[in-house]
Parts: sequence; structure tokens; C-alpha cells
Amino acid sequence: MGMSLPAPRRLLELACQSLLRDEASAIAALEWLPMELFPPLFITAFTGKHSRVLKAMVQAWPFPCLPLGALMNHRQSYQEILQAVLEGLDAMLAQDPRPRCKLQVLNLQKRVHLEFWMVWAGTRAHVCSLLEPEALQPMRNRRKVHSLTARPNPPLAPVEVLIDLCLKKGVLDESLSYLIKKVSERRGLLHLCCKKLKVFAMSKQNTNILDMVQLDSVQDLEVNCTWKLSTLRKFAPYLGQMGNLRRFLLSHVFTSSHTTLEQEEQCVGPVTSQFLNLPHLQELNLDDVSTLRGCLDEILRCLKTPLETLFITNCLLFEKDLRHLSQHLNVSQLKGLSFSGLNLTTISSGSLQILLERASPTLQDLDLDECGIMDPQFLDILPALSHCSQLTTLSFCENPISMTILEDLFHHIIGLSKLNCVIYAAALESYEEMSSTINLGQLAQMHAVLKHMLQEFGWLGMVWLCAYPCPHCGCRTFHEPTPIL
Repeated sequence: MGMSLPAPRRLLELACQSLLRDEASAIAALEWLPMELFPPLFITAFTGKHSRVLKAMVQAWPFPCLPLGALMNHRQSYQEILQAVLEGLDAMLAQDPRPRCKLQVLNLQKRVHLEFWMVWAGTRAHVCSLLEPEALQPMRNRRKVHSLTARPNPPLAPVEVLIDLCLKKGVLDESLSYLIKKVSERRGLLHLCCKKLKVFAMSKQNTNILDMVQLDSVQDLEVNCTWKLSTLRKFAPYLGQMGNLRRFLLSHVFTSSHTTLEQEEQCVGPVTSQFLNLPHLQELNLDDVSTLRGCLDEILRCLKTPLETLFITNCLLFEKDLRHLSQHLNVSQLKGLSFSGLNLTTISSGSLQILLERASPTLQDLDLDECGIMDPQFLDILPALSHCSQLTTLSFCENPISMTILEDLFHHIIGLSKLNCVIYAAALESYEEMSSTINLGQLAQMHAVLKHMLQEFGWLGMVWLCAYPCPHCGCRTFHEPTPIL
């Protein structure tokens, strides 16, 4: 038997359904409807796809924000509903003055402000406090579009449409196309804002969309394209306008074998200089970026504040890149550091040791997977590793490390009280002689030794995983010693 709604809420739902049987009466009732009843009526109209009522409700919406995206899921099409809401918004923007409507933000983000709809049966204070404009839209306050405290609802104030965008190749879906059309028609009155932006292609169509976005609203940016340098250079001016950017992932940027060093510098320079305009950047993720080698210092010098997270993965770096990195103040407060897929075999361990020492007071997560680090290099960084007092996760899979070094690691990290997860490479002694195949019997023996050490050190809650390539498919496989109870 399914759970029934509480009696008051069920009665309210039935009342809304009854009111919506006559849409004309429902629309007329909006004039006197208490604001507490707008959310339940909107939900019922949304579920029943009463487009005319939804359009009218937008024009009389009594809250600063309408979190429409929270009612949507990815499995259904909401083209008709979204079109009705945007038509209502369009009609509201045409009014001057706007007698009752308090709407400042139409939020189309999925799973955001779910609590607003969940407490609609609560008190007036509860409903109102959930979507106070000061807490809801800090970016608007920073940009000083208008003072919400001095004039909560000024005439003809622009309304923001907040959406997460993913710009790909191909034709836009119908809903996004309609939204772009409305934003274009109401420029100045309708602002397209985007907190999370993913760019997979820089077509003319996507460039036009970027021209409409309030770029200082972007906080999370992923540029994941197989781009040439010239394409990246065209994107640079857009990056420079994202003054509130917190996280930036740049992936798959390649140079042609025919590209000269001078041509590369001409394209890279305009991009790296844009980091001067990103004063709030906290996380930088550079993955498979061939142009990174030799210019990491230039990027770091353009950063205005220390990073919290730095991922440089699957790239080629020169020795001087790592040396510059270890010397920069912008890495002294790192909480997350990943060099996964970086070939450090021929690079001196001194720079990595200095980097870890500088980040040791704050570093929480360290990823050195597939770096080609061997015993001498790992031995060099162990003292610095032992000073990382905040470290919670350490991973160094698929590095040619011996059992002796693993045992040394135990002794160096015994004092790290916050460390709760170590993912490490199978010791060299676990492999068949002159082969890349794991000997499961030898692996079990290695684990028996490690299990005994875990017991000795009292690490009862430690997650200690061994990673090695599967002999059948080559994928990474994990093995954990028997849990200690």
C-alpha cells in the first residue's frame, strides 16, 4: 500500500485540482490568491500541463525566484510548459509597471531549490526565506545590476534566466532554441545567466549563444574539445569576461606537427593573459593540453589568488615547468593536487619534493597515478609526504615501486592522522619475472605483509587498495587486504 499524503496537504491538492478545472476562474483567482498558495497551485498546474494558467502565474509570481528546473527531470520533454512560462515572462516584461510580480530569477537548473517546493505547506516566513534575493543571487549583487535592498522590485529591472549550458555540435534542442530566441528579442530586459558552462564545439551557433550569456555569471567552465590553437585563441576573449569563475577545466588542445614555436606563442599568449581577469579561480584542471609545456610559469604568474585545486594530467612538461610550479606562491595553499598521467621519470624529484613541502600544511588529496615514478624518486619525496598533516587520500597507481618502498611509505605516513585512503601500485615483486603479468600468489604474500603492518599501526579504518592491470583486458583492477575488525 502506497503512503498517503497528510490530510491538510491532500486537501490543498484537491482544492488546487478543483480550481484548475475551470482555467479562466483559476487565472482570475490569481488577483486575490495568498502568496502561500502559489507554489502548490503551480505544482498542480505543472503536473497537469495547464499552460494558460502557468503563463498567467508567471506574470503574478510573488517570489523573487521561480525554480522551474527543480520540477523537471531528464526523462521527459517540457517544451510546452517551458514555452508557456517564457511567454508569461515575455508578457510580464512588457508591463510597466509590474503591479504584483516580484520575479527576478527564472531558475532552469535541475535539482536546485528543491526545498522550496517541498515546504509549500509551511508558514509564510518559511516559504519566503527560502528564496530571498540576497542569498539567491550573489552574482547579481556583485555586478550591482540594481540594489535589492533599496529597490526590491524597480520598474523594468532585468530578469535573469539561470541555466546550465552544454554547447555541442549539431542543432539546438527545441527548448533551448526557443529560450535563445526570447533572450534575443528582450535584450536588456532578459539576461541569460549560466553558472555551469560546458563547451564541446565552437560553431557559429555556439558563438552566438556565448555572445548572449552574461559571462560574469559563469562559475564552472569545462572546455572539452579537440581544438586547434587558433580555435582556442578565438575562445580567449570569452574566458577573460568570466570574472567570477571558480573552476576551469581545459582538455584536449593539440598543436600540429607543422606549428612553429613562434606560432604557438602567438596563440598561447592571448589565452594565458586572460587568467589575469579570473581573480576568484580556485580550481584549475589542465588535461591533455599539448601547449602546456614550457608555458606553465606564464599561467601561474597571471593568477591573482592561490589555487585550492590543481590538476595537470596527461600532459607533457619540461623540467623547468615543475621547477617554476614549486616556486610559485599560488600553489602554497593547495588542497588537491593531481599529476596523473604525467611522465616524471626523467624529471628531478627535487621540484616535486619542494612542491609537496610548500603545500604540506593544506594538502588533502594527492594523485600521482601513472607518473613513471621509480624507487629513488619516491624515496626522495617520502619526507615531504610525511609533513602533509591534512592528507586524507593518497593515490600512486601504476608506478614501478618495490615492496621495500611500500614498507618505507608505511613508516613515513604513520603520523598522518587524517589519512584514510591509500591506493597504490602492486609491488614489482608481485609480477612474473621479465613479464607484465601479476602473479596472484605473490600478490597475496605482499598483502599479508601489509595487513600485518596495518594491524601493528592500528589503522583499523584505513582503506588500503592495491591497483594493477587486469591480465585479460588491461583495465585497472583493485585488490584490498582482508578488512581488519
